[in-house]
Amino acid sequence: MSESESSTLPRRQLGRYLRDAREAANLTLEEAATLMEWGKSTLQRLEKGQTERVRSRVVQELCELYSIDEEKTAALKGLAQQVPAKSWWHSYGDLIPANFNLYVGLEAAARCLTIYQPMIIPGLLQTADYTRVLDRTYFDTDTDTELERRIELKRQRQAIIFRGRKPAAASVVLHEAAIRTLLGDRHIMSAQLRHLANVSTRRNIELRVLPYRAGFPVGLALPPFVLLEFGADAKGGPVEPTVVFAESFTGSMYLERPADVDRYQNAYAVVREAAMNPQPSRDLLREIAREIESEH
Repeated sequence: MSESESSTLPRRQLGRYLRDAREAANLTLEEAATLMEWGKSTLQRLEKGQTERVRSRVVQELCELYSIDEEKTAALKGLAQQVPAKSWWHSYGDLIPANFNLYVGLEAAARCLTIYQPMIIPGLLQTADYTRVLDRTYFDTDTDTELERRIELKRQRQAIIFRGRKPAAASVVLHEAAIRTLLGDRHIMSAQLRHLANVSTRRNIELRVLPYRAGFPVGLALPPFVLLEFGADAKGGPVEPTVVFAESFTGSMYLERPADVDRYQNAYAVVREAAMNPQPSRDLLREIAREIESEH
């Protein structure tokens, strides 16, 4: 398989995690390369995702050098095995442990997120109480401590769009079903809707509601998806290719072929055009919150 045919995402993700682990271990590129008996450029290429083939043994040695735990080591070795893949489907419980959230690293590097969600409030916009109700059901074997750790992780993820310095831009379309489906009690749901209305006033966040009356703007029911863009380099080109993330009950699909990305971008443009403008969307969120609060 030629380089042009293979997905670059697994090796970019692997490089990103290895770079973060090296920095957490307080090692410079030069120091880590010396300890591996490599040249600095060899490690630099690996961290930038520019190495075409990555041996599991090499990943194991780096993980030992950086004192990475067994679960994360297993995940990174699984990533190394997927480096030659043409497309990348992460099925929970296969090479990469289900508890290792690969998406988090990708999201943290994004400069612009485009989100379509037909049924559930997106994680970046969830209140802690809304998250708690969802996770208590889905992760039903978690202890209270583990559940709170999940909630804290989501809070940390949300910093990408709420931080004071250079927050990522977010364009979000929520189907009306997502804001009318009651989760938890009326206090939790009304607070969630008011939170959405409030954060939608931020300059970097555009939130639109796709009303029931809009029907199916692209001719079929779209699944939830996120488009992740990583900004431009000094020459105006993309730092990394745009990625489409589509999650299902059994795994996650990461798409980066230009034809696939274009199709999702075009679909989002259609639903965004069919959705309500930001201010009417904000008004609807507050109206539904009042309706829920007045229910007995």
